[in-house]
Amino acid sequence: MTDPLLDDVKALLDKDFGDDRILKQIRRACENNEVISNYERNYVKQLAEKHLGKKPDVKASAEEKPIVPDVVMPEIQSVHQNQTYQPKPQPKYSSNAKNTKLFLGIGGIALVIIIAVAVSFSGISETAPTKTQTPTNTEPESLSVQTDLSSYSKKDLISISGISDTSRTVNLLIQNTKNELVWSEQVSVKSDGRFSTLAIAGGTGWENSGIYTLKVDNGKETKTSTFSFSN
Repeated sequence: MTDPLLDDVKALLDKDFGDDRILKQIRRACENNEVISNYERNYVKQLAEKHLGKKPDVKASAEEKPIVPDVVMPEIQSVHQNQTYQPKPQPKYSSNAKNTKLFLGIGGIALVIIIAVAVSFSGISETAPTKTQTPTNTEPESLSVQTDLSSYSKKDLISISGISDTSRTVNLLIQNTKNELVWSEQVSVKSDGRFSTLAIAGGTGWENSGIYTLKVDNGKETKTSTFSFSN
């Protein structure tokens, strides 16, 4: 049984109706049982109805588009309840009560003023005038030295830092509890006047626990700082 679509395509090609390229592609698909798109079927159908006298398939179109009856939705009436707001009646006060409160308020204010004036006069008479002291301008230190901690144990690392604005180098030294020299170093001062170095708590002279003294000398003055050491 032949496919009516293939017959229509062959007839259109024989009578030279339509696009030969599209019709030949559809004929090849029909002969090889390939899938034919709806666009290609409608294209052949329209040409066959126009040039071959084919009648449109009314039943198929009627079956494809079933008639759906209109659905009438019932109207929903919204019910609004109007609420009226009635303000609460304000209590009525007699003019006598208002006048009484007014007098009490004025009397209380006057009493507070009298007490404040009396206290101010008594304070003025009892207290003596004080002299204001102007702060004195303290100049920044030109030499200082310090450690990062206040106490150290054996083999701890001691971080030493300070400032010196009068020389390019400073001499640092640490003395034990017997004022014996246990560490010394000459440190360069940076351009901003600060210096820093590290020392190890331990070695010769660090046998005894107690208060150790850190000294810095820039050639003009000497400053000291202390810390505790436990062996």
